[in-house]
Amino acid sequence: MVDSKHAMQHLDEVKPRFVVNEAVEQVAYADRIILNKIDLVSEDELDKLTKRIMHINVMAPIKLAKYGSVDMDFVLGVGGYDLERINSEVLADNSCHGKHQHNIAQGHHEKHHHDHVHDTTVSSVSIVFEGTVDLDEVDDWLERLVEEKGEDLYRMKGILSVTGSNQCYIFQGVHSTLDGCPGKAWEPDEKRINKLVFIGRNLDETALRKGFRGCLA
Repeated sequence: MVDSKHAMQHLDEVKPRFVVNEAVEQVAYADRIILNKIDLVSEDELDKLTKRIMHINVMAPIKLAKYGSVDMDFVLGVGGYDLERINSEVLADNSCHGKHQHNIAQGHHEKHHHDHVHDTTVSSVSIVFEGTVDLDEVDDWLERLVEEKGEDLYRMKGILSVTGSNQCYIFQGVHSTLDGCPGKAWEPDEKRINKLVFIGRNLDETALRKGFRGCLA
């Protein structure tokens, strides 16, 4: 649950080098986000806060609330391997990708005028490729990624189209822990698309795309 009145203050708090901003980290790990006390902020403030949170964590659906009142189904209905949820998370990231880049630039612009540094090092990156992948190659790539970026790689989720399988493959990970399982069967006329989302610090989108492209069959 996020206090809409004071959240930006905590998200913008400048930390010493190599010290994690706890508020940013909590948003990055969240499966569900409730923006509480929305009656205490203006529409413009709420819009800026929502965009800031989406830049950090595009996976988590956001619910607006007053006095902490929210449907319990929203809080409890967290499905780690829910295919539709993962699919919507990746699609949401792609639809907002350009907006995220604009907000980053806007944050730097404000820094020059107000001498205030926003922590924009934590962000979301999505990857979408058509075709099929070699699952062993994906496993090796993700293992190398975890070894190199484990501490900075907060979360990842994805849907894979695996060569020789009529089922999609779903995976998710937190730091150095990775899990996966077969999902539903692809429909005969369904376009087989690989969709992945990463949340972390100082993510190199170009390197991530290049690494995954090397797993395509």
